Amino acid sequence: MHGWKESYNHLANTCQCGNTHYPLPVEKIIVENNAIGKVSEFLKVKRFLKAVLVVDQNTNDKAGKKLVNLLTDENIDVTISVVGENGQGDVIADERSIVQVLLDVPQDTDVLIAVGSGTLHDITRFVSFKMMKAFISVPTAPSVDGFNSMGAPIVVNKKKLTFQTHAPLAVFADLNILANAPKEMIAAGFGDILGKYTSLTDWRFGHLVNNEPYCDAADKMTRAALNTCISNFDAITEREDKGIKHLIEALIQSGLAMSLFGHSHPASGAEHHLSHFWEMEYIQQGRPQLLHGAKVGVSTSIIADFYKSKVFPELVKSLLEKSKISENELKEMEKLVHEIPSKVEMEQMLEKLGGPGNATALGISDDLIRRSVKEAHLIRDRCTMLYYYNTKVTEKI
Repeated sequence: MHGWKESYNHLANTCQCGNTHYPLPVEKIIVENNAIGKVSEFLKVKRFLKAVLVVDQNTNDKAGKKLVNLLTDENIDVTISVVGENGQGDVIADERSIVQVLLDVPQDTDVLIAVGSGTLHDITRFVSFKMMKAFISVPTAPSVDGFNSMGAPIVVNKKKLTFQTHAPLAVFADLNILANAPKEMIAAGFGDILGKYTSLTDWRFGHLVNNEPYCDAADKMTRAALNTCISNFDAITEREDKGIKHLIEALIQSGLAMSLFGHSHPASGAEHHLSHFWEMEYIQQGRPQLLHGAKVGVSTSIIADFYKSKVFPELVKSLLEKSKISENELKEMEKLVHEIPSKVEMEQMLEKLGGPGNATALGISDDLIRRSVKEAHLIRDRCTMLYYYNTKVTEKI
């Protein structure tokens, strides 16, 4: 990611939104072949001589064992914490996993290293923050945009809560490893990026209608990540080196935008609220979990269709009647909604990538969709278009 520090600092220093712009939390981002080989060098520079690798059985085989050998060859003391599966065969960022890693980490540990995808990063981020230890990211699949964010979504008492913790000191994204990730996980990463169409629209709407904090710099960073993936869709589909590189860099850039703003608004709107609603339903029922990005991709297509066909047309009338929005602001929102691809276009992209393209393929029932569209806005205190429609315009969907 050439020039990412300069770009981040330039946007932070020149943005006039009036909000706090948080200092760059990540010291190093390496996205290249054999990036994993540069972890030990960074640890030595930081004088981290005792490390804990947080893995699951799959990611340990894929990258963990190799990293252990690389670190021990450099005389770095390594402890392995292999997070176990639950009764459904899933690794979940919940109380059980948190306690397991807490018990596995020696008190004199210098750094925790997450080797895996989003869930292992959330566990590691939370534990390292609570123990006041540094943490480093080694993603094994380009599947989510949370590798370098500060938020840690954790399941507590079967409900998903997001805790603001800290970002990693460094990210080592090895393209050799990422390119060999299952196609479903690559499709999931693209699905998480696809969600920025509606998250950015929701964020702008919440600012205009409810005066929620908004940052033009974080918006630009997120939109650039989205546009990069759309422009390189074919290369991502074919798993070309440049395609995987563009996808992981876009996911990292989305995480940087959240770090800049200090919250998840740029990357999480109604589409994520539906995804979280589905996830909590599955946890309550003891059902196996679905990939986060797969849920977000499908929920984005559902929200996009709902916004275009029903929500926005009815919001226009309500907003104008209540003088909640000016004509120019209304035109801005119309443009944003118009630029969101259609439900069919999104489904086709997700299917071409090898992931589930619609709710049926994902296994989400019509009843769960109906309930989530009606209730998911209550998950976060955030004025999305879905929230406004359900609470201010009508209670009936």
